[in-house]
Amino acid sequence: MCMLRKTAKYYKGFMLFVILTPLLMILEVISDVIIPTLMGNTINEGVLTGRIDLVYKNGIYMIIIAVLAFLFGGISTYCGAKAGQGLGKNLRLALFEKIQTFSFASLDKFEVSSLITRLTNDIEIVSNVARMALRITIRAPFMFISATIMAIRINTRLSMVFLIALPVMMFGIMLTMKFGIPKFRKFQAKIDRINARTQENLTGIRVVKAFCREEFEKEKFAGQNQDLVKTALDALNLMIIIMPFMMLIMYAVIVAVLWFGGNFMLQGGMLAGDLFSFILYVGQILTSIMNIAMILMNFSRAKASLERIFEVLETESEFVESIKQGVSEVANGEINFNNVSFKYPGNQHFSLQNINLNIPSGSTVALIGSTGSAKSTLVHLIPRLYDVFEGEISIGGVPIKDYRIASLRDQVAIVLQENTLFSGTIRSNMKWGNPQASDQEIIRALEISQAADFVLNRPEGLSAKVERGGANFSGGQKQRLCIARTLLKNPKIMIFDDSTSAVDMSTEAKIRVELNKFNPDLTKIIIAQRISSIQNVDQIIVLDNGRISGIGTHAELLEDNRIYQEIYESQQKGMAAG
Repeated sequence: MCMLRKTAKYYKGFMLFVILTPLLMILEVISDVIIPTLMGNTINEGVLTGRIDLVYKNGIYMIIIAVLAFLFGGISTYCGAKAGQGLGKNLRLALFEKIQTFSFASLDKFEVSSLITRLTNDIEIVSNVARMALRITIRAPFMFISATIMAIRINTRLSMVFLIALPVMMFGIMLTMKFGIPKFRKFQAKIDRINARTQENLTGIRVVKAFCREEFEKEKFAGQNQDLVKTALDALNLMIIIMPFMMLIMYAVIVAVLWFGGNFMLQGGMLAGDLFSFILYVGQILTSIMNIAMILMNFSRAKASLERIFEVLETESEFVESIKQGVSEVANGEINFNNVSFKYPGNQHFSLQNINLNIPSGSTVALIGSTGSAKSTLVHLIPRLYDVFEGEISIGGVPIKDYRIASLRDQVAIVLQENTLFSGTIRSNMKWGNPQASDQEIIRALEISQAADFVLNRPEGLSAKVERGGANFSGGQKQRLCIARTLLKNPKIMIFDDSTSAVDMSTEAKIRVELNKFNPDLTKIIIAQRISSIQNVDQIIVLDNGRISGIGTHAELLEDNRIYQEIYESQQKGMAAG
């Protein structure tokens, strides 16, 4: 019941259809229940007595009632479909909106493949079951009660046949509910895994082909596919067992009714028309029970999917208070780390420890260190892609937790290591940085990032097509386009998370010069691998195993920082060997 209450609010905008569906279904059931009585009366009072006028009259009544039942049922089905799809639409929108509020930590909790399954497969299951439930959960019980009353009214003794069978059928339904939900929950988790395998393979398809690992990938996929099939069959086995069991009881009841009802009729205790009506009512009763069994089995699967959907919807984002409220203006680009420590969710090991750091506004700072020294982790804390575990970060003298998230991230722009372009045009991609940007502003940003030449040399210019993920651009071109897109935000702080790694040193130097001309007050933080590209920055921060090993200029660090010296010497030897 708790799950149903949670779900009910997502029918918003479709409540009229939610109300009409069961009401029309009740009218259809009333029509269906009247027909057997008319048929029995037609046989008893018309056929057996030779009153053809009564046969014609009742026949017309039955046609009218059947047409009404058809109309009520048809409209009810339409309304149920609207309500079910409306629920799916609202859940899908709410889930997507919730995901947009997640920090990187929350996104790490759910795999991307799992979120995709929940947005698609799980919601589709819930939507379909909701459509069925609005009709069958009203039709089946109402039909069962109405038909049972009519059957008992016809012959109480004969009614005992199906009343005895009822507890056995209900026991089968309860067993299905008890064991079905865990099995379907496990089945949905297997769908997550196969989606993850598919996503990983398609994302890295170029690597797979480069290493000729197609057969290996096929075997891995086949194994997980087989595992999914086994889990699906395990979940469906309940239905495979329960449905024949229910049918067996159903046919046994019909045979018993025919046997005992035939004897009653031969003994003069029951009219032929009454027996005919009774059999029709028994059919309606048993069909209702079958429908209840079917909807409860589908509820088992839908409940597992709903639990997965609400697991995401009820995950509290760390930023929930900062989405709509907080400081909306960043005064300047000064950054202060005050005894900051951080570890990823679920990890015991701290990635960053006791970071104390001051970055003046308008300065250019470089981060360097060996792989795994937590350079990217440190810069991801500045725009609150993750929240610190201990300590505090402030920008412009204000703790970052006091800023509105949108305002903070507008002014603290980050060009991520993984450069992502979206399908569309160069212009549409650039407008991610500023939806109101003019073509002149876009071209200026492209000039600063040294991307103007290869963009404007294309016949289509800014209207040039961008394939999904920017597949029709080289790595260096994507990096420069992403830098231009970020510049259009006109931020006070710009972070380059190793985002010029695919750009040659000459182009990288030009970008730096143009950035200084663009905005002398812009604070620039650069994660670098090449010392040669950062020798002239204001400050170099050396990280080692999540701690600051040294801070200074290139000359100062060469003189007194062992780690920096080792990196410099190894790169000098590499250049000499080259």
